[in-house]
Amino acid sequence: MIRDYQPSDLDALMQLWLPSTIAAHPFVAEQYWHESAPLVRNTYLPAAKTWVYCLPEAHQETLCESNPIAGFISILEAQLVGALFVAQPYHGHGVGQALMNHAQQHYPALTLEVYQQNHRAYRFYRKQGFIVTGKTYNAETKASILTLHWQQPFN
Repeated sequence: MIRDYQPSDLDALMQLWLPSTIAAHPFVAEQYWHESAPLVRNTYLPAAKTWVYCLPEAHQETLCESNPIAGFISILEAQLVGALFVAQPYHGHGVGQALMNHAQQHYPALTLEVYQQNHRAYRFYRKQGFIVTGKTYNAETKASILTLHWQQPFN
């Protein structure tokens, strides 16, 4: 089930975000993500439109008595996918696709950035219809970032 983010979800989202971010970006120093956590918590999440994917009751024992959220997506400025994270046990189970499809139903166009070395995420976004529109270098993380764009098809 996908529902709107509630302020009471903040701790659960941060508990999902930090280990997921570290695991997805082994080429970036882990300390960078720890230092970024307050910015995510206090600035990005409050400013974003966020939806969370809650597990059905039957699956809550696996992740979840303390955290029934399997993933979340956050959209900034009505077009920028600022975050799409899925708890590791649910990778490949359609959680990310469901969240992205939900966002694509609410916005006619979306843009996002992904580290070039994050091959899994890059393949996922390409399957969701995103195309590469640019490339930059982040001197702080010492890694290249791809900009991808998705446009709702015209019928």
